Amino acid sequence: MLTTLPPSLESHALRLHPGADLHQALLEFALAHHIQAGFIITGVGSLRKASLRLAGRTESQTFNGPFEIISLSGTLSIYGEHLHVGLADGQGKTLAGRLVKGCQIATTAEIILADSLNHRFIRQPDPHTGYSELVVELRDQAETFSH
Repeated sequence: MLTTLPPSLESHALRLHPGADLHQALLEFALAHHIQAGFIITGVGSLRKASLRLAGRTESQTFNGPFEIISLSGTLSIYGEHLHVGLADGQGKTLAGRLVKGCQIATTAEIILADSLNHRFIRQPDPHTGYSELVVELRDQAETFSH
């Protein structure tokens, strides 16, 4: 007898248009689609302006492009996010850091993300790091299978 189990991942694809804020658009998408345990599968495109929090820094910094998005990764949910982006300029020099509000799309951003239907990604303050860090919870089975 063949038993069909509900899918454990739900995939999403989106394209952002010129002028959109990459960070803000991802947060809005997570809220609109009630993403509870999302993660970026891939993301490419271009930015005319990038706002990043660089490694070891507490404040973000803004850089004028144009830049190609060569990498986009991280987790996001209705409870918070942790996203990083890698960029290349016109000479191929790279710049990377924590994605924050203020990254303006130049021509496009094409993003594929997934939502784990078995998990919930929440964020809680961590006394060791001083940041809100990822806490992974299992979703209730009834909630998971009724999704």
